[in-house]
Amino acid sequence: MLAHKFDVIPAIDVLEGRAVRLCQGRREVITFEGGEPVALARRYADDGARRLHVVDLDGAFSGAPTVGLIARLVAADGPPVQVGGGYRTLDSISNALEAGAERVMIGTAALEPGFLDDAVDRFGAGIVVAIDVHEGGVVARNGWTKRTEVTASDLASRCVARGVHRALVTSTTRDGSLAGPDLALLERIVATGIPVLAAGGISSLDDLAAVREIGCEGAIAGSALLAGRFTLPEALASLRD
Repeated sequence: MLAHKFDVIPAIDVLEGRAVRLCQGRREVITFEGGEPVALARRYADDGARRLHVVDLDGAFSGAPTVGLIARLVAADGPPVQVGGGYRTLDSISNALEAGAERVMIGTAALEPGFLDDAVDRFGAGIVVAIDVHEGGVVARNGWTKRTEVTASDLASRCVARGVHRALVTSTTRDGSLAGPDLALLERIVATGIPVLAAGGISSLDDLAAVREIGCEGAIAGSALLAGRFTLPEALASLRD
C-alpha cells in the first residue's frame, strides 16, 4: 500500500546541549555528534526540511523537559518542530505547544489510565504517541529504560479508539544502528489504522521507499543523515521520483 503522502523528518537528539545520536537509546553510547542543535536545525532547514523531529534526551531520562530548548529552536526561524522527551503531564505538553512546538510526542504518559483521553481532548493533532518497542514486541517507557507488558499493537489499537491522530513507532533495538527498519513491526501498527511515522534503523533511500510502500506517512532520519548515507535533498528527490 502506498501512503497518500510521505515526509522525511530529520532528527535532532539533544543531550547536554549537543546534538547527538545514541545507539539503542543508551546514554553512554554516543555514535554520532551533530554539533550545536540550532546550527543543525538551520542546516536541515536550508536542505529543505518540512519539519524537525527533536528529542530532548535529558528530559527523557529525567522525566522533565529541558527549559528553553523549544524556544531556541523555534527562534531559529526554521520549519515546524515536533518535540519529545519527558512530556508526562498535560501542563508540560501545553507549555511546549505555547512555546511554539507544532506537535508533542508522549510515550510514558500514554500508558497512564485516562491520560490519552485528556490529552486528545485538549490538544488533538498536537500530540503524537511514541510507541517505543523492545524485543518481543512490548512497549518501553521511562526513556526506554523499563519494559512494560503492553504490546505495541495493543497500544496502537488503544490510540485508535481514543482518537489519536498519529503514532511514532520506533524499534528500540534498531535505533541508531543503521541496520534497517523493522518492517514487520511497522506493518502491524499500520494495520491498526493509525497513521505511522517510522523510526529506528533507517539507513538508505531504499529503506525510505520500503516504509512508504507499507503505508507509513513519514520516516525519521537521524544517524543516516549524520553518517552521510544520504542527504536530505537526495531523500526528498527520490520520493518525488
